[in-house]
Amino acid sequence: MTRKPATVIGSLKLSGWPAVDRSAWEAACRPPQKLRRGGKAANMKQVTRDDLAQRYGFFLDFLARHGLLRLDGRAAANVTVDNVERYIAELKGRVASVTVYGSITKLRSVAEFIAKDREFSWLGEIERDLALVMRPRSKFDRLVMTEVLVEAGLTLIHQAEISSDLTDLARASQVRNGLMVALLALCPIRLKNFAALEVGRSFVEIEGTWWIVLSATETKENRPDERPIHQLLRPVIDRHIGRYKPVLAGSGNPPSALWLSSTDGAPMSYRRVRGVISMTTLAAVGVEISPHLFRTCAASTAATLGSDNPCLASALLHHTHPGVTNAHYNRATALTAADSLRQIVRDYDKN
Repeated sequence: MTRKPATVIGSLKLSGWPAVDRSAWEAACRPPQKLRRGGKAANMKQVTRDDLAQRYGFFLDFLARHGLLRLDGRAAANVTVDNVERYIAELKGRVASVTVYGSITKLRSVAEFIAKDREFSWLGEIERDLALVMRPRSKFDRLVMTEVLVEAGLTLIHQAEISSDLTDLARASQVRNGLMVALLALCPIRLKNFAALEVGRSFVEIEGTWWIVLSATETKENRPDERPIHQLLRPVIDRHIGRYKPVLAGSGNPPSALWLSSTDGAPMSYRRVRGVISMTTLAAVGVEISPHLFRTCAASTAATLGSDNPCLASALLHHTHPGVTNAHYNRATALTAADSLRQIVRDYDKN
């Protein structure tokens, strides 16, 4: 019996978009010049524009797979009620409700950027309906205290360095992965910044201490973010940069990027860094923890163990107002309540 090949789902690259869509998107992203105003998306950070383009590419890929993609017509000609409803039906069969909502929200954003003469209020109504049934995935079963993550990362590094079975490249890769976990646990910056760290620019040594130094243009809050890295990681960082990065880079001088791929020695992409961190935490602590969830873990750890410093969690996450941290990241209250409940049960059993 011949098996039907699995459907490959991806994002249609910009070069494969309908020409009018591609031209309109490039115009929307065009930076301002002298006496010339920039495009409507020019003020967005590059990572945001890339994410929007990728989500629109997923929609176009869906249409192409089902023979529905139109390459002619005006900009966003493919964004129709029927096409969107078919797309949502497929999304619901393979991704969570939050992802469905986010996909349609970003589809509408791109459509509004590239088709300025059209009105997409109908798509906004679909978006609001999806928001009503959106159910975020619970984080409670994936929360891990920061010290556990740091210990897991350092243990991976130690195991790699004492192993006699690993090749030089495999050892360098495992040290890199362990350092990623330990460093992000102690410095829970956003993934776009973490993946783009560069030695000598955003990752610098100052008087014997390594620092993460992000300019205002690099952060979501549009404020500089400068934080020293705990001396606990200093020896590991030194070895990673001096000994293991050259192995990952292969021949020639290593790029300035802190994280290099073990396959080609090039700087690791945002997506690849995310995948490695999730995969490494699953193997090391038994729970797949995404880079964004590191922020929840850090905030909850700070609130649980640093109750005498109520603004610690906000400072860790680079938030101006503690309310943002409490609303979106801090799960310490529930964790503490769960501990109290377990203690009550223990005391009851003793009686």
